[in-house]
Amino acid sequence: MDAVTHSQVRALVARAAGAVPDGAGQQSRQQTELWRHTAHGVLSAFLGTDTRPDPGETGDRPLADVWHHALGHPDDHDAQNACAAALLAQARRRPELMAALVFLTSPDASPVAGDAAPAPSVTRRGPAATPPASTSSTSSTSSTNTIDGDSTFSGPVVQAGQVHGLHIHSVTVNAPAAGGSGAPEAATYVPPRQLPSVPPHFTGRDEDLETLSELLAERRPGAHLLAVISGSAGIGKTTLASAWLHSLQESAFPDGQLYVDLRGHSPEEAATPAEALSLLLRGLGTRSVPSDPEEQLALWRSLTSGRRLAMQLDNALTAAQVRPLIPAGTDGLVVVTSRHRLTGLGVDGFRVHVLEPLGPQAGYALLARIIGPRRAEREHEAAREVVGRCGGLPLAVCLASARLAARPRQPVRALAEALAHDTGPLDALHAEGVPAVRNALNASYAALGWETALLYRRLGVLPTQSFGVGLAAAACDMPYGVAEQRLDELVEASLLDETGPDTYRFHDLVRAHAAETARGSEPEEVHTTAVRRAADWYLAAASAAQRVLTPEQAVLPRTYRYEPAAPPSFTGRADAMSWLDVHRLNLMACVRDSATRSWHATAWQLVDAIWPLVLHLRNYSLWIEAHEIGLAAARADGLPAAVRQMLASGAIGLSAAGRTEDATVWYGEMLTAARAAGDVRDAGQALLGLGACCHERGERTAAEAHLRGAMADWRACGYERGVGLVQTLQGEIALASGEPEAAVELLGRAAACLESVADPHNVARARALRGRALVVAGEHERGFTELHAAHEVFAATGALHWRARTLEMLGESSIERGQLTSGHGYFTQAAALYATTNPADAERLRGRLSDAGDPNAGHSGNGNPDAENQDPEDPDAEDPDAEDPDAENGVGGATAPAGA
Repeated sequence: MDAVTHSQVRALVARAAGAVPDGAGQQSRQQTELWRHTAHGVLSAFLGTDTRPDPGETGDRPLADVWHHALGHPDDHDAQNACAAALLAQARRRPELMAALVFLTSPDASPVAGDAAPAPSVTRRGPAATPPASTSSTSSTSSTNTIDGDSTFSGPVVQAGQVHGLHIHSVTVNAPAAGGSGAPEAATYVPPRQLPSVPPHFTGRDEDLETLSELLAERRPGAHLLAVISGSAGIGKTTLASAWLHSLQESAFPDGQLYVDLRGHSPEEAATPAEALSLLLRGLGTRSVPSDPEEQLALWRSLTSGRRLAMQLDNALTAAQVRPLIPAGTDGLVVVTSRHRLTGLGVDGFRVHVLEPLGPQAGYALLARIIGPRRAEREHEAAREVVGRCGGLPLAVCLASARLAARPRQPVRALAEALAHDTGPLDALHAEGVPAVRNALNASYAALGWETALLYRRLGVLPTQSFGVGLAAAACDMPYGVAEQRLDELVEASLLDETGPDTYRFHDLVRAHAAETARGSEPEEVHTTAVRRAADWYLAAASAAQRVLTPEQAVLPRTYRYEPAAPPSFTGRADAMSWLDVHRLNLMACVRDSATRSWHATAWQLVDAIWPLVLHLRNYSLWIEAHEIGLAAARADGLPAAVRQMLASGAIGLSAAGRTEDATVWYGEMLTAARAAGDVRDAGQALLGLGACCHERGERTAAEAHLRGAMADWRACGYERGVGLVQTLQGEIALASGEPEAAVELLGRAAACLESVADPHNVARARALRGRALVVAGEHERGFTELHAAHEVFAATGALHWRARTLEMLGESSIERGQLTSGHGYFTQAAALYATTNPADAERLRGRLSDAGDPNAGHSGNGNPDAENQDPEDPDAEDPDAEDPDAENGVGGATAPAGA
């Protein structure tokens, strides 16, 4: 059953399209115009375009055009019916649109004299909001929305003219940039624009661009265009795809452009679908990526349903690698590049475009653009011979041209002769079918200076996918300034791509050439030294970030073979978190490589250093993989404190990911290790985790026994914060067991205890649960006051998961009081927030939204109590410059000094 009926939506459309009656008074005219302006603004947020009526728009078109047509023809009842049906169909797939329709069709959406249409606002800057139940006693001279002032709609921000107080805000789907102070007033969805830039010398592909545009024009209405650009290595597939996608107007795909490198140049290095989905989900702003591939896929389909996205999936190896990445919904564009035809994708509707080598004229034009037309014309025949030797491959032409451009006095003929010699040890590139590229690379490498050639070789053996100046300097034991100059020379020689600020990467063929050259000209010990220097540099840098972000946890030792002289320094929490986020893939590459090389201390120390990263990102697959590697490395290294640290932080990740049984095993091992070491505080942390796991399984007796043990340990060592955490979980258990009065008492004591140790986030957690317990106990006004106060804290600190939980409890409480519309609004907001933190809860709430009038459907989303009590939502996830009271709690103080 829909929350609104077709007739209600049709009436909404008719009202939005209708003229103001001629006989209406000035006040009535203003009210009607105000409502229409509000409706246009609200719905434009979901249609992705300005929805003011345009009488010239007609016909059966996408939703935005159907809306335009209906509003432009107020007497066309068929158009209004069609528009209502289209809106309702979209709303069934988009809960946030359904909530907007509920608001616009409710009587309270119409402003009255002296009342500026009240509507949701993303934050409240004044006192705690009046509970929704109080709307029944509102004076007859004013009107209050049934969705109260703390509500939030999804969709771009709209400030509707003079309607003071109306803000239609998006939930934070894209995480705000690190460094924001508190929650922004309007956290808007910013469509991702991830496409690679197009080189300025791109040329010779007009026919290919035209063919791709024809495919787009021929696609079936309401369907994706799925295209494969196939061709040999170095032929320019990536550049063509990027150039074409950039040429399309952003308005054609308003929800963003996504890019993923699938690394399909070799089976060993190819990205798994789970890796690719993780990157895509983060591109859409998902803060907590599930560890389970099926959950990732379900979340991807949910987030892409109804969105018009353009995607570039680069360097695909197989159809199986691509198929899970196809977005849900319609009207999208997916372009795959591959060295293979990927004929298996034909069943999915993909069209294949085979990219041929550049013709002689196009190749010559490319060379002339780089070395200059006059020089090319002076040695016309030699220039054409160079192009011919490059086999029509743009990569080879660019490499050869870059060498000529760097040597303006060198005859073009000399390069043509050099390219004629098929020499060198790089037989691996023959398998790619591109000896022309290999020859061009040999020629380019031969022209490098000694230091630049050394840098080229060293970078070729590193496990990381990208490089910055600091890493390059450390790996080569060069001064920073020298490394910076040599990187610039590699870029000038077209041997290295600059992909962002202080970010460089190889084309996969160039990387293979650099690695082959290194192994053919230097002993293996030299390469091992370069890799070890890189790992030590990353360890020092990540540890510096950790000391800024979670200083209480940064207590384990660091050991270096080559301690960096000048690792990065950070100006604040935002800077440190941004660095960790940008370098997360390289950090994990170093973790894996160090473990493979049996550098045990380096492996677990890197895992320990990236704790703030996994806590912030909630990327559970990365979290769990890192700690499985780290635990094995710590055991191999023989350091008990490190083993306990890995068990503690790893168990938190397992629990947060829903792997309760595995978390129980890790907590059990941690308890055994803590008892053996005589570490009372660590033992308390393990017992709290075990108690939470038992509660998750419904084993109350066992849970309470573990919690009594944790309470005794923490009281014995004077850890008051731990006492408050135990009381919080005890109160949550009492609430879940139908004992609200006991829960109110326990949670009140927990809030007071946590307040005494200045832990505002956990105070808010206790108050939120206490608010729900008060409502269940019949004290509605006090309960709503507590819930709203807690929500304000979570909104201000960016604690998305707990904000969602509190909104769900507000929804549950509203429905129990008969306020179905308000409850629906709260659930809508909670579901949208859960989509970025806990997909299972998001799916559960979406199911409940279809029957919001039944207060017994579903249950209040308590999420995973283990994850929340062991590692409450980092209050600084959206505000890295604030203090971090949860870092110590997150890792349980496995090695923290007593009383820290």
